[in-house]
Amino acid sequence: MIDYTKKLPKHIDKYIGENDLFLEIYKDKTNDKKPPLLFIHGAYTGSWMWSKYIPHFVDEGWNCYVMNMRSHYKSRGMDLTKISIADYLDDIREVITECGEPPVIIGFSMGGILSQKIAEEIKLAGLILIDTTICKEVYEMAPYKSGEMSLTEEIIEPSPNRDEISSIDESADDIAFERKYLQMESSKARNEYGDYEKDGGISVNNSLVNCPCFTISAVASEEDDVRGKATATYFNAQYLGLWNTTHTGLLVGQRYNEVVVSILKWLGTSLL
Repeated sequence: MIDYTKKLPKHIDKYIGENDLFLEIYKDKTNDKKPPLLFIHGAYTGSWMWSKYIPHFVDEGWNCYVMNMRSHYKSRGMDLTKISIADYLDDIREVITECGEPPVIIGFSMGGILSQKIAEEIKLAGLILIDTTICKEVYEMAPYKSGEMSLTEEIIEPSPNRDEISSIDESADDIAFERKYLQMESSKARNEYGDYEKDGGISVNNSLVNCPCFTISAVASEEDDVRGKATATYFNAQYLGLWNTTHTGLLVGQRYNEVVVSILKWLGTSLL
């Protein structure tokens, strides 16, 4: 198994705030015009999930801030039964302060819905959503089939069971890498963003999101594509749907570079 965290460029590791959030900072001293990039991981994961991405952005001269929310990866362990979406939003606010200027947020999965909420209240240079958890308003435009997004009854959500050998876009090595680091998640937070049938999910006011947006979706069906396009429409975003890819494959799979290239192109044309 290749552990991609061992191949990352030289960087600064630091712990910030009262909850000892683990933050990785990759800085290019020649960068004088580009806003920082803030990478926000999804549920069950951490900064390690971006390990294939980071070298590409560093090579192109982008300063990268790669965070870990409380009780994720190397951040201090806390009581997962008490952690809420509001806590994770506080963590992101703390890291944005560390950035020193409005960043481009790149949010994956749960990190995507958190990024949408942050964009309502904080000025950002840009917002990139990778296979994001959808907000209430997008769910109303393109709902899941009944029972497709079930809630958990566990006190703590167990880590995903990746017992398959490979997937359509992930090798055995890719899955072994994920299996090494995947962890438990807060059931409280998971139910807050996944409660579509009861409360419709988390509401986001798109009129408050005033930055360029780009949304990328893993597409395995027409329903996935419709939902991805609905997200793009709601946030007036550029859209890329990658057929025959998987949720985690977009970050660690064999076609991850297609996502990286599309993001770099979007950054160059939309922000610079």
